[in-house]
Amino acid sequence: MLGYYFSLAWRSLRQNRALTVLMVLTLAVGIGATMTTLTVFKTLSRDPIPQKSDRLFRVQLDMYPADVKNSDKEPPYDISRFDAETLLAQRHAKAQVVTVGGSAPLEIDNQTPFSARMRFTSADFFPMFLVPIRYGHGWNANDDASRARVAVLSDELNQKIFGGANSVGKTIRIQSTPFTVVGVAGHWRPDPRYYDINTQRYGNGEEVYLPFSTSRDLSLGMDGNMDCFKASNDDNTSLNAPCVWLQYWVELESPTQANDFRAYLSRYSEQQRAAGRYSRPPNARLRSVTDWLDYRKIVPSDAHLQLWLALGFLVVCLVNVVGLLMAKFLRKQGEIGVRRALGATRRDIFIQFLMEAGVVGLVGSVGGLLLSLLGLWAVRHQPTDYAEIVHLDPAMLALTIVLGVIATLLAGLLPAFRAMRIAPAIQLKTQ
Repeated sequence: MLGYYFSLAWRSLRQNRALTVLMVLTLAVGIGATMTTLTVFKTLSRDPIPQKSDRLFRVQLDMYPADVKNSDKEPPYDISRFDAETLLAQRHAKAQVVTVGGSAPLEIDNQTPFSARMRFTSADFFPMFLVPIRYGHGWNANDDASRARVAVLSDELNQKIFGGANSVGKTIRIQSTPFTVVGVAGHWRPDPRYYDINTQRYGNGEEVYLPFSTSRDLSLGMDGNMDCFKASNDDNTSLNAPCVWLQYWVELESPTQANDFRAYLSRYSEQQRAAGRYSRPPNARLRSVTDWLDYRKIVPSDAHLQLWLALGFLVVCLVNVVGLLMAKFLRKQGEIGVRRALGATRRDIFIQFLMEAGVVGLVGSVGGLLLSLLGLWAVRHQPTDYAEIVHLDPAMLALTIVLGVIATLLAGLLPAFRAMRIAPAIQLKTQ
């Protein structure tokens, strides 16, 4: 029976092709704009490490001087080197990481030196953030303590300088200092780059990973935010400099452990206040990955606005489709009267015209899908750091089709209802 209704719907749509094309284009434009915007929004707001985002926490400590006015009462985003190394040494969490971005000249035998993107961090970085290791392994806590000259290369850099072969045991020189390669990371690109959004929010990761302690021993250059509260005769990255510039993460396995760690941070802050390093009462923060990204507004405010505007535009398009369907169905009053006189029930009329709306929705969805692909192609050519990762995945592709059909069926309810209420006797008298 549905095949019969589909045949009637297809025949009806072909009778007035101009009106059909107008409805399909209206729907396609609305769906295309909405799905393009929704795909971008989904890309920007996705959980970068869903396996354990509720167990990874960003640490913030308030070492602001008493005279600094911060209206939101929030501590700095980053922490100082003294605090980072102290927390790392005390090890009150299952896993903990100090990390910062950097860069330095990289020298390979028989190759021209070049500047490489680097990540200065501690041993727990790889297991804690689920960084895959293709060859070898990461370094350990003893390497951190001994300031070992060891390095882990990214898969991309290993491909570039060693042709993708197992390079464990080979030597590279960073700022003329020899380093032994102990591991090669597999492809790893969390988006957004939650572990350090100071240097870049989206995009390719680092090429070389080094122990943080080694980077300070060699005074390698860091990239990121440097927030100093007062002048110092020391280098801003020195141990006792009054500057915050390091990201600190911990892994905690339960809400109880998280509460215990918050209490530990409060006690630590009170100790630092008693020692004269902190000027304010304890004001520590412990935010999960998703809470941290929300706090830092990783999704731009204009992305929310664009999403609402696109949804509003889709509603306007659907209202127009409702009007066009209403006009089309009411023009068939004579045909409806004849069908009713021949025995068709109101239910038959309703299903027939709802099927016609569904066909419009299906064709409009395909058109909307094509416009979405065109819109996302345009987005990928924009000068933004997230442009190249915006793609229509299978789930969004299916959603595009389903959204178009369901939206059009809902839009067709009123016109189909009006059509089935037409009185056959009145229409037959006018024929």
